[in-house]
Amino acid sequence: MNDTPRIRTVLSCTLLAAIVTAGAGACAGEDGHPLSAKPFDAAEQVSFSAPTGNEKADPDKALEIRAKDSDGRITDVTAVDATGHHLAGELTADGLLWRSTGSLTAGARYTVKVSVEDEDGAPGTRTFTFDTAPAKRALTVEFGPEAGTYGVGQPITADLSLPVKDKKARAVVERALKVRSTPAVEGSWHWVDDKKLHFRPKEYWPTGASITVTGNLAGVKVGDKLYGGDSKPLKLTIGDRIEAVADAGSHYMTVRRNGKVINTIPVTTGKPGFSTRNGIKVVLGKEYFVRMRGTSIGIAEGSSESYDLPVYYATRVTWSGEYVHAAPWSVGSQGVANVSHGCVGMSTGNAAWFFETVRPGDIVKTVNSAGDTMDPFGNGFGDWNLEWDKWRQGSALVADAKSAAHQPDPSRLSPSV
Repeated sequence: MNDTPRIRTVLSCTLLAAIVTAGAGACAGEDGHPLSAKPFDAAEQVSFSAPTGNEKADPDKALEIRAKDSDGRITDVTAVDATGHHLAGELTADGLLWRSTGSLTAGARYTVKVSVEDEDGAPGTRTFTFDTAPAKRALTVEFGPEAGTYGVGQPITADLSLPVKDKKARAVVERALKVRSTPAVEGSWHWVDDKKLHFRPKEYWPTGASITVTGNLAGVKVGDKLYGGDSKPLKLTIGDRIEAVADAGSHYMTVRRNGKVINTIPVTTGKPGFSTRNGIKVVLGKEYFVRMRGTSIGIAEGSSESYDLPVYYATRVTWSGEYVHAAPWSVGSQGVANVSHGCVGMSTGNAAWFFETVRPGDIVKTVNSAGDTMDPFGNGFGDWNLEWDKWRQGSALVADAKSAAHQPDPSRLSPSV
């Protein structure tokens, strides 16, 4: 057998490998491609609009970075504050100017890394830091209710220190107010007025839910020369699902715990001219003793409807004075007729049981009354009397509802992981 062709093939391959190896070694040498070199210090190639030393940058002004020489260009800029939020910006097509498009955070320290390349394509870098001035006007938020355990109907409240009227500014505020529930729920903020928001889920809170409320407004630009301030987080837990339904037509209240009837109580509700409000109310608080006077609801003292009574086991459901309470003077009418001035009255024993059973946030609903429907706001928590679609219309983010949960505020971007 003749092995000559095979030997020639092996030798040719060996020679080719040697040539390739030699070429690779040449590329890695001192005269190799510029991208293989260590980046040079670009301090002399770029200029910054941010101040140096102890001077602080105006957060209302954009950050600008320029290439000093047209022979070189900027290839990338990363600006990050101490909390890890990235400052959005745009680079011109010629690479000569980078300008921030997002708002700077007030009272923050930024670290900026600039990448450049010279006319030969060699890379350079420059890193610098600067501080922004603190806000002269700070918008703070206080969450409610107080930390604790509540019923399934409890809304979350957010009280702002300053009014916010502009819709874009409201959207900034709303994006920064976070409500996290375990298990998760679908929910939304609703602007009650210029200084107050309420948050509720689409349905009642799940029994046993844990809720955390935080405000991420610190340093965020809300409007003209207005920035967010610090806020204290809030933690709540949700107890059993207690629902009490007072039927003004049958004169009985049915109380359920987690869907199961636990009591049926004869009651009296508001008589003609003082009819109890229909709709869903939320327990606001409990008072063992309250002195109730007709003058508090506009009844003239000394008139035929005037009253001044000591009341026990009073569970409040409106700020204007609607309670579920003991009414021993009307026991003969309870389960038979409506004779109260708007409250739900029951025997002392039943009122004591109700008082001990419910907690703030539990549901008290009135049906079949001749009264008006409970107002959503201003007289307690009538939030649940708004259909979900109407509730969502009170959010500043409705127009962007589909993408709001996936699109962060461009002025406070976080790096992807």
